[in-house]
Amino acid sequence: MDFKQESSTKKIKEFLDLVENDKIEIRRYRSPVLVWAVEEGTVYYSIWEQSMLDQFGLHNVDGWDYKEDALFCPDWISDFEDEDFDDDDDDDDFSVISNLRFPPPEKKR
Repeated sequence: MDFKQESSTKKIKEFLDLVENDKIEIRRYRSPVLVWAVEEGTVYYSIWEQSMLDQFGLHNVDGWDYKEDALFCPDWISDFEDEDFDDDDDDDDFSVISNLRFPPPEKKR
């Protein structure tokens, strides 16, 4: 597994909020680093202290403490690059929706 790292506290908090992991208290770390890997739709992750990661290197990380389904993680975690969702086929769907007519609401007496 190839691990990646993120040291932005804002992004780490976003990640922990989305996966609803209340076991990790970010305030216990001086310089927290989120270390994660994605494999077959599952995110494997741990929080490291920056000094430990600097000492041993990201390439020596070979384990994780938690795992989560990638669906519950922020977009920046996944390996997918920005996909172009502006397909020309979708334009037909919008034309059908725009032609829908709803009856006016009934007046109350």
